[in-house]
Amino acid sequence: MDYNHYDRGYAEPTMSASDYMTRTYRWMACGLLITFAMAYITATTSLIYLVDSLYLVLTIAELALVYVLSARVQNMSVHGARAAFFGYALLNGMVLSYYFIAFSVGELILAFLSTAVYFGLMAVYGTTTHKDLTGWGPRLMMALVALIVTGLVGMLFGFSFGGSVLYCGIGLVVFMLLTAYDTQKLQQMYSYYAADSEMAEKASVYGALTLYLDFINIFLYVVRLLGNSRRRN
Repeated sequence: MDYNHYDRGYAEPTMSASDYMTRTYRWMACGLLITFAMAYITATTSLIYLVDSLYLVLTIAELALVYVLSARVQNMSVHGARAAFFGYALLNGMVLSYYFIAFSVGELILAFLSTAVYFGLMAVYGTTTHKDLTGWGPRLMMALVALIVTGLVGMLFGFSFGGSVLYCGIGLVVFMLLTAYDTQKLQQMYSYYAADSEMAEKASVYGALTLYLDFINIFLYVVRLLGNSRRRN
């Protein structure tokens, strides 16, 4: 979404800042609930065989939905934006179902609680800090690209960086910092769209997607760190 320029002139807000943030976190929570419920259902039913055969198709569909919601949200209806977000959460749950097979329920609960703490601390920091975190964006994007490239190169040459302590530790820090950055960005989005109720609603859905992605990635890195600790023991 393009909200780099905030001067739209004065207009009375149609949605309060607290209502906007509440909606954003509500959509995020709904997305997480759908994802974890779908992951559990897939892992414990014959749907897992469908995921096995259509894994690449599901992954491509996920990427397509994220692209559509990120690049086209301004031109979508509110219902369309919500549908794209929840559709992504559903597909992501199917793709992540393997974690519900590879790890015990206790490990997943511990990872979820740890993630909630990490995410919550960084979200509070992003909301309350008076420091402008805008400059973090390019650096964090570069770190994210480096993580992705490193992972792909490792797969290409038969190395598994995904479970290494260093790789997971760096990934965890990157997405914790992204949580603070994205949380502060929510306030900027509200300032830009507050006078337009429809755009503010769509911005809350888009904001929910960014925070959802931060939460899920923190969760995955925590789970992998737990798996690494289990293998060493």
